[in-house]
Amino acid sequence: MENNYLVDSEFLSEEALKRKHKLENDPSSRTDHMEYMEGMEKIDSDICSKVMSQVASYDCGRYTAKDVSAALEHETCTIEDLKALLSPAAEPFLEKMAERARLETTKHFGNTVYIFTPLYIANYCENYCVYCGFNCYNHIKRMKLEPDQIEQEMKVIAESGMEEILILTGESRAQSDVRYIGEACKLARKYFRLVGLEIYPVNTDEYRYLHECGADYVTVFQETYDTDKYETLHLAGHKRVWPYRFDAQERALMGGMRGVAFSALLGLSDFRKDALASALHVYYLQRKYPQAEMSLSCPRLRPIINNDKITPLDVSEKRLCQILCAYRIFLPFVGITVSSRESARFRNGIVKIAATKVSAGVSTGIGDHAKKYEGKEQDITGDEQFEIEDVRSLRSMYDDITSEGLQPVLNDYLYV
Repeated sequence: MENNYLVDSEFLSEEALKRKHKLENDPSSRTDHMEYMEGMEKIDSDICSKVMSQVASYDCGRYTAKDVSAALEHETCTIEDLKALLSPAAEPFLEKMAERARLETTKHFGNTVYIFTPLYIANYCENYCVYCGFNCYNHIKRMKLEPDQIEQEMKVIAESGMEEILILTGESRAQSDVRYIGEACKLARKYFRLVGLEIYPVNTDEYRYLHECGADYVTVFQETYDTDKYETLHLAGHKRVWPYRFDAQERALMGGMRGVAFSALLGLSDFRKDALASALHVYYLQRKYPQAEMSLSCPRLRPIINNDKITPLDVSEKRLCQILCAYRIFLPFVGITVSSRESARFRNGIVKIAATKVSAGVSTGIGDHAKKYEGKEQDITGDEQFEIEDVRSLRSMYDDITSEGLQPVLNDYLYV
């Protein structure tokens, strides 16, 4: 992959344009998406085989209303119950599922809703993922924040009252290496009580280093657990290697991270199977690492630059609600995050049923928090990864949660 991160058909060299065209149209030109690249750590784990065997045998059409009713009556939700709750047969039971989910949420989380904000510190990327706004062939304004710029962004965010931050980068080791990310974690620890990372997957020793720098948890989106579909969407770069990405959360836990978060990007493939795989990924790891905090996200594919190469599968709000309720019933102790990709109306409703965490004051661009939070003009910013739907500030989000009779929480950790 050429080391030119500002590319578009107008700016590509003839050779690069040919390479891009070949990647898109000639599968034989791509590397094997199931083979590890040099430097990638391979761990001895059976989690992947357990998850994928369950997904392979899942036939959502065979479940009936009787199966769904039985699942809702069981005190403990089994894997078979989860499969029924994710099936089309469960759609008429959504109200009952929501009632059960609300009971589980209240039992284990009370009426609390946690609030955080993401901070993108770089949008350079070396991957060619056809659905992503950051992909290396998209002509967007690229930017990498310097340490003083990162600290300024963090100051602005912290002054709003936020106590948890999620640091994100594009997937480029060349532009955003582990040391750079580690320095951002050290800066974040000065301003925030809880620091999360959503970066490219790394090896166990690198996760250990980032934890020592101040990171508490790691989020990795598998995007889709459908390996065949994954191959057609991730045409080049390290992200192309499906199994290395799958094992990222386990490597993070082996490296000492306190928590890990999971998700598929719903709409890329069969959303029912991807939801099942996401839940089972958590389920099996939770049993292997019972001390770890686990959480699930539920993003749907949002409009992005040059998103004309795929046709997202329909995941309506009703279907998304079904998935979230099934997650809560199956995994009652797990945190569930609903991002700003969703509308304020939907998020206000789902936090009363199944979700326990929301983002506020969100920007998916680079270096624009002073403008967003304080109205200050900035000369240099980087383009956003995708469009968001809910643009509420922390104060607005806090007030809306309170008005719903819930308790917004900015942090519940003490470091001694």
